This record gives sequence, C-alpha cells and structure tokens, in this order.
Amino acid sequence: MQDSSIAFLKRLLDTPGPSGFETAPARVWRAEAEAFAHRVDVDVAGNSIATVGDGAPRVMLAGHIDEIGVMVTHVDEEGFLYVDGIGGWDPEVLVGQRLRILTRKGEVPGVVGKKPIHLMKAEEKEKAVKMTELWVDTGARDRAQATEWGIRVGDPAVVDQPLVVLGNGLIASRSVDNRVGAFVVLEALRRLAEGAPPAAEVSAVATTQEEIGYHGGGARVSAFKLDPQVALVVDVTFATDAPGVDKKQVGEHRVGSGPVLTRGSAIHPLVFERLADTAHAEGIPFTIQASPRFTSTDADAIYLSGHGVATGIISIPNRYMHSPNEIVSLDDLDATVRLIAAFCRGLDSSTDFVPR
Repeated sequence: MQDSSIAFLKRLLDTPGPSGFETAPARVWRAEAEAFAHRVDVDVAGNSIATVGDGAPRVMLAGHIDEIGVMVTHVDEEGFLYVDGIGGWDPEVLVGQRLRILTRKGEVPGVVGKKPIHLMKAEEKEKAVKMTELWVDTGARDRAQATEWGIRVGDPAVVDQPLVVLGNGLIASRSVDNRVGAFVVLEALRRLAEGAPPAAEVSAVATTQEEIGYHGGGARVSAFKLDPQVALVVDVTFATDAPGVDKKQVGEHRVGSGPVLTRGSAIHPLVFERLADTAHAEGIPFTIQASPRFTSTDADAIYLSGHGVATGIISIPNRYMHSPNEIVSLDDLDATVRLIAAFCRGLDSSTDFVPR
C-alpha cells in the first residue's frame, strides 16, 4: 500500500462522523475520489458515490463511512452532559474516555465521568456500569456556559482516539468499523482507474447510517439510485485470534489472514464462488464465514433492492469491535483491495448472475 493511501486512511479514520453526522469524513472521501474517479456525487442521504467506467454490468462497491458515537440527551443545571449511544456500545469502555463533542460552534472537548470506586458500595462494584450512570464533564460551570459554547441536546460526540500504528503492520482506531470499508472500496476504484478502463461501470459508495440502519440506512437509498446488477459490501468481522473469542460461534479469522468471504442465505452463491475463484487465481489467502440468516451489514438492504442485486460480502478481521481501539491489519486491507479490483476486471456485458 502506498504512503499516500495510508495518509488518506489516517485522515479518514481520524475525522469524526457518527451515524447521521457523517458529513466531515464524507468530504474527505469525496476529495480523494475527485483525483481519479470519472464522476463523484453525493445524495440526499449523504451517501458519497464515485464511479469509473460506463459499461456493463453496473457494479456497486459499498463500505459504510459512519462510526458509533454518543449523543447529548440532557444538560443539567451544573453544566454536566448526559448521553446515549449512537450505535451499539459497551458502556464500560467509555469510562474515563475523552470525547470530541461536535457542536454548531465547533468541537468541544469533554471527559466521561462516573462515581469513583472509593465511594461505591460493595454491591455497586460488582455490577456493570450503565450508560445512565455516566456523564460528560466539559469544564462548563453551569448550563448557561455550556449553551454559550454551542452545546445543545442532540449534539453528537465521538471518543477522542486518533489512529495509532502498532507492530507488524497493525493499526488501531475508534472508527475502523467501518470506515476501513469506505477506504477499501475507494482504493479498489483507484486501482481500476489506473489501468485500462474496466468493461463494467463500477461505483464505490461510502454509505451512511449503517450503525443505526435497521431499515437499510443509506445503502438502501444508494442501491435504489444506482440500480446495480452486482454489489460487493465491505465491512468488518470478529477476529478470532484474541483471548476469549469462541471460534465455534464465528469461525476462525485471524488478523492478517486475509479477507473473509461470507456464505449465507442472503449472499448470492455465484458472487461468492466468483470471489473465491478470483482469490485463488490472484494468490490471495482468505477465510469463509457462515451467515445463515441476515448479515447485519449493508448487504441486507442492497440484495433486495429494485429487481434484486447479486450481492457478496467481504469482511476485514477486526479485534475489539465497537471499542475506542479497534485493530486491523494493513495487509488485510490491501489484499481486499486487490481482490475487489480483480473481481471487477473480470466482469463484462456477458456476465450473468442469474442462478440456473
């Protein structure tokens, strides 16, 4: 992976954008896309779309650009803020974290507080903390000052954890899930743009609101707009090389073992087989994950869009999902980029995904 792409990844991961408030990272994504894509667009749901080629079939590459965060639900008279989760949180990991509160007047720093352990009763120490037992301290002396700083009910916030580079090509970031998916689909489009134009029309989409998209989020809107014949969704999945993870439940997917291809009831079998064949041909290692029902990804919205879309899922093994320090491998990101680019180059107007 080139240094320029790694620099883009850092900008993308460090820019705050929880579900419903993805404008800032989406701008970063579109600015990068404008350097090589044939067309770049944004829709009313905030989905960013970059396209290369104008042939057939129409291909949609989707990676959601939102991240989990919190939202201000109340400001008390003393100026302390109370919050609820945007997306799924384990409140324990929020204790003591610093936040970036995104207000109409700019970012306001804050610290998540809770009762000190010294003041807890014995039975309190044995219980998991609840979101309602936490508060955010911005240093405001009262509600009036918090308001003066621009803080309002409904303001989103993210954990203040910039990307950090670890050993052996690993990175940690609060927004790996799933801004790395938005990164991967755009990098795959970049590779398609660098060579001869693909026979297919390929659109990379940075989708919005996946973490709260119980009815399809931005992926439903963008799939309707693009009307693709085939779609690849890039997301993250649970890495099983950390202590305490049950491989019998989620399979065996180590960080650094390559992309994870999903097989399941919502996954088009011809897309899966074509991805697997492409990976073998390109010498790209991969593992397989079973998904017997819904996938809990953008694929659930895409595959039933319009007349139906032949949809596959490629996932990145991710340690510590939905925490301030999710870990993935740069090698896995690069391998997934190569797999998607090769898959797209193998498509042309004669490609048929109708199972017969």
